[in-house]
Amino acid sequence: MSQANQPSEKPSAINIVFVGFIVVAILFAGYTGKMEEITQASFDSAKAAVTLAIGLIGVMALWLGLVRVLEAGGLMYNLAEILKPLMVKLFPDVPPTHPAMGAMILNISANMLGLGDAATPFGIKAMVELNKLNPLKGTATNAMCLFLALNTSSVVLFPLGVIGVRAAANSSNPAAIFLPTLLATICSTVVAVVVASWLGGRDTETRRRGDTETRRHGDAETGRITSNESSPEEGEIESSGNQDEVEVSDYSHLLYPTGRASQIIAWLFMLGFAGSIVYGVISSGGLGDFFNGDFISHWLMPILMLLIITYGVGRGVKIYEAVTEGAKQGFEIAIRIIPFLVAILFAIGMFRASGAMEIVSNLLSPLTNLIGMPAEVLPMALVRPLSGSGAFGIMSELIERSPDSYSSFVASTMMGSTDTTFYVLAVYFGAVGITRIRHALAAGLIADATGLIAACIFSSLFWVK
Repeated sequence: MSQANQPSEKPSAINIVFVGFIVVAILFAGYTGKMEEITQASFDSAKAAVTLAIGLIGVMALWLGLVRVLEAGGLMYNLAEILKPLMVKLFPDVPPTHPAMGAMILNISANMLGLGDAATPFGIKAMVELNKLNPLKGTATNAMCLFLALNTSSVVLFPLGVIGVRAAANSSNPAAIFLPTLLATICSTVVAVVVASWLGGRDTETRRRGDTETRRHGDAETGRITSNESSPEEGEIESSGNQDEVEVSDYSHLLYPTGRASQIIAWLFMLGFAGSIVYGVISSGGLGDFFNGDFISHWLMPILMLLIITYGVGRGVKIYEAVTEGAKQGFEIAIRIIPFLVAILFAIGMFRASGAMEIVSNLLSPLTNLIGMPAEVLPMALVRPLSGSGAFGIMSELIERSPDSYSSFVASTMMGSTDTTFYVLAVYFGAVGITRIRHALAAGLIADATGLIAACIFSSLFWVK
């Protein structure tokens, strides 16, 4: 048999999951008489995926445009230097001054503030930059897997969206989920880092041993000495991880000479913003009402935009030119995501429409009772890693039905302390054409499970009737 006809590698984890969803959905529908439902769901999910991707175009164009302002001003590299000790420990294969470091920092920072729309473009930008260091295109590196695990563990300081839903439903204390959400997401993040690092190290060691055994067998058969040679894969990975010189993008065309006027204008922006906060506090009747209401729900996103623009003005960045240049990249990436979203949302939609999701919920109910998860919250816990919009809908329904109930409290904490693992993997890996995701899925799902369990435990401790 020719080498061209031989399989090059085993099916990826996402391939197995994709096939499993579709096959189980079709077989289950065949026995339950729901073929019509899964047929309709397949078309609806495909349409929804394209609609979702098109909706992302504007958001990604905007935020990648703002990212370009920060890049041109040099903030990416400054942030990387400030957080260098931690980032170097977590990502030893990424050079400290590489743009990927700054993009990852901004992504994690946006997630911590609960700014999901802002975090996604930052994360995709980080994946694009990480892929430039990838010696095996199409295969996820250890850094990519760890970064995705951090995203799926959802490091959240302010779950703004969830708090807003609770406030809209007239909850007596919409921000009560803040502390349990923070504690739950800390647990899931720690587990994500430990699991991803352990699996990545084990995989690297296994590959190294396999390469050593292969060379030994080759030596025995040919009589040649190759003990000092490295396999192409290992050698490339090591050389890319130890680079001292990193290509730095040239943004000189987006800069103009700064003077005292630029600094004064930037400070005037900040003073004007401080004045608006004072006015907001006075209008709201008090500092507590302002921060628990309008500030948390509506102010944080505009604040981030203003800070980016102010930084750009102070650093002499041509704001309009930088935003439009970065927006072009956002448009291109959003278009490339469409095939990956169609595939994963199509499979998930069929699985849910077949009724298999409901059966799985019933089977797992004895286990969920052990951690104090209410039965009505279980569907959301199962949907959460698969569909963010689906989980959000279930949570919103629970909150709307009874905003101050224990079930809505647990669901709110879960929503703020976990993320949509399959969506994150599809979008981030799809943006750079990664098909062999290695241990990213396992680390993400384990982090999700930790976040769900921790959310139940901490909700039981902090919920007040």
